[in-house]
Amino acid sequence: MSTEFKNTPLIDFSDEENRRKMEDAISKVESELGKEWSLIINGKRIKCRDQFFSRNPSDYEQIIGIYQKADQQRAVMALDAAIKTFETWRFAPAEERAEYCFKIVDLMRENRFKLAAWMILEVGKSWVEADADVAEGIDLIKFYAHEVLRYAAEQPLTKVAYEESELRYIPLGAGIVITPWNFPIAILGGMTAGAFAAGNTVVLKPSSDAPGVARKFMEILEKANLPPGVVNLVTGAGSDIGDTLVIYPQTRFISFTGSKEVGLRINEHASRISMGQKWIKRVIAEMGGKNAIIVDTEADLDSAVEGVVASAFGYSGQKCSACSRAVVVSDVYDDFIERLIERTKKIKIGPAKYYENWMGPVINLKALASIMDYVEIGKREGRLLYGGRRINGNGNFIEPTIIDNLDRRATICQEEIFGPVLSIIKAQDFKDAIEIANDSEYGLTGSVYSENQEKLDLAKDLFHVGNLYFNRKCTGALVGVHPFGGFNMSGTDSKAGGRDYLLLFTQAKSISKKI
Repeated sequence: MSTEFKNTPLIDFSDEENRRKMEDAISKVESELGKEWSLIINGKRIKCRDQFFSRNPSDYEQIIGIYQKADQQRAVMALDAAIKTFETWRFAPAEERAEYCFKIVDLMRENRFKLAAWMILEVGKSWVEADADVAEGIDLIKFYAHEVLRYAAEQPLTKVAYEESELRYIPLGAGIVITPWNFPIAILGGMTAGAFAAGNTVVLKPSSDAPGVARKFMEILEKANLPPGVVNLVTGAGSDIGDTLVIYPQTRFISFTGSKEVGLRINEHASRISMGQKWIKRVIAEMGGKNAIIVDTEADLDSAVEGVVASAFGYSGQKCSACSRAVVVSDVYDDFIERLIERTKKIKIGPAKYYENWMGPVINLKALASIMDYVEIGKREGRLLYGGRRINGNGNFIEPTIIDNLDRRATICQEEIFGPVLSIIKAQDFKDAIEIANDSEYGLTGSVYSENQEKLDLAKDLFHVGNLYFNRKCTGALVGVHPFGGFNMSGTDSKAGGRDYLLLFTQAKSISKKI
């Protein structure tokens, strides 16, 4: 058993041997595409009446797999399996639960290239982004294994002469984990493992854009011999089974990452008491952002440009932490814009399976249409500086897009776009820049580029986000280093990868004995 947590280093793809391993993994996964896959409920493979396709966003003609479209009956079956399994799993010792996590981590390391290859093909991640996703998933599961042991240890309490007291963290029950497509190993693995490591059982409902990656993660859980029914996989549309899963009286918690609209709907439904329900359902929600990077007059402009480009266009802007607003102080505005455009021109776009392509597709045709609608709105609200076009071909490719001459309250400066569209807003001075950055219903991530420590100290107090960075990009939170979660409409500030995360999946029981 590992005794110390350390972050997983990323793979160096400048090394020819590592490139060969990834190419081999992609070829291997491509040979497995097109198969039909079942639901997994209490360890059993279950088919449904209806199915759906998962497609490669880099090549929409390539079918990743055929997956079951679960209905309400199958959703309830999965919940009942989780509820029944909880009655035994809840008593599994912390050391046993942690050991399962460590086994899962070892298997993920062994299958690292293949897991990344599945993401490259199913959700269009570049090699570097896909490997970072696997590394983060490894780190989250490993971190939570250590946390399980810490929570199970003797907790510090004030001593009194006439009593013996202890504090235990006990699990909640059977819950729902609803995961997004953009981090189909890291977020899915972290949310799921956090829940079952704390002693709960799970119905896992992955995004319909990433069912194949979820299915591969389930295979790893099975290889680790995690008992059947601890995690149950149901695929299909959230519109078909989401409300059923959330409203079910015996659902104890819902852990969700996705859009603000769906997160608020979950919170609303979970707040209503159903007949037979005897608890307040716990909702853990991460719902996106409209993140800003401030560029000050005293910034290293080249460094700021690199940070903005990486944050805005990495994975085609499809991260809840992505920079979608650059707030630039007027004195350096023109200089910054010129450097930003020149740097953006160097981005190579194309199918994610090829290492040389830094930016791949957006996830699906619906997303592509929505992003292009926002580009048109941006053209009316401001000035198109660069990009703004769809790239012809079989994939969902959009040019990195930069729009300036915008009012801070413009539509594209307020609404989450979730694509490679960057709004540039001019600020009068540093204080005005902070006010602009805070002028949003979201509050997830943000960055400030400045060499002036007084300004950075001011941002510590006034820049209202859950994850604030100085002189670096606003994406790429490290487990244990940058506990991740946002304010306001960005969610419940759940701080994934932090030392208080498992509190969300437990309840504290105080026990005292008179002596």
